[in-house]
Amino acid sequence: MKQAIQQYLEKHGFEALRPKAVLFDMDGVLYNSMPNHAIAWQRSMEKFGIHMTEADAYATEGARGVDTIRMMVKKQQGRDIDEAEAQLMYDEKTRQFHALPETSIMPGIPELMKQINADGLTIGVVTGSGQRPLINRLLKDFGDYLDESHIVTAYDVKHGKPNPDPYLMGLQKAGNLNPWEAFVVENAPLGVKAGVSARIFTLAVNTGPLANEILENQGANIVFPTMTMLSDKWRELMASLS
Repeated sequence: MKQAIQQYLEKHGFEALRPKAVLFDMDGVLYNSMPNHAIAWQRSMEKFGIHMTEADAYATEGARGVDTIRMMVKKQQGRDIDEAEAQLMYDEKTRQFHALPETSIMPGIPELMKQINADGLTIGVVTGSGQRPLINRLLKDFGDYLDESHIVTAYDVKHGKPNPDPYLMGLQKAGNLNPWEAFVVENAPLGVKAGVSARIFTLAVNTGPLANEILENQGANIVFPTMTMLSDKWRELMASLS
């Protein structure tokens, strides 16, 4: 871990990594929700004549839903649609998602958040979603550690992941922090790329079907096989900072 930290500091010319916040992605990180999202994407897009596979859902995970829809429509129908039309289609995806059974909290997350909180770090969430029921659930499940003012949604930024904007907004909401004052925790290629583009030390957790190399190739500083492993290694990670 010390080597990964040193490489990060050298790459960006930073003096030290002094985290004051941890910025979590939501789907596939805090919740085991990606299987349901994949189903909802396929069912909803079919209604609009768009063929979307499970692989497409995972490949575009982390992006704003409206951006994914505009990309798929352009690719398959050759049309450029505005954000308002994409939002109407995304509303159907939201309806389909909430018709499915509620997803579970990712194993390892409660223990990890407890450790982060004990270390005095701010916990934030940076998600490509903007669905109010999901935000309400975040506050219900993690209200002991998470304040709504530290949540970044699709509606807080114009350019979603893989652009750095969502995580730059996360730094701002966490207290106008510098990139070397936070960790990003991600599971998706687009999200990892966003964290890396924001110059934040990015921890990738491979909770999906992708090969570790895909996350590494997007620039992840460390890749963990499970969230439980990250929780188990948290003390070691913090000790590596000194």
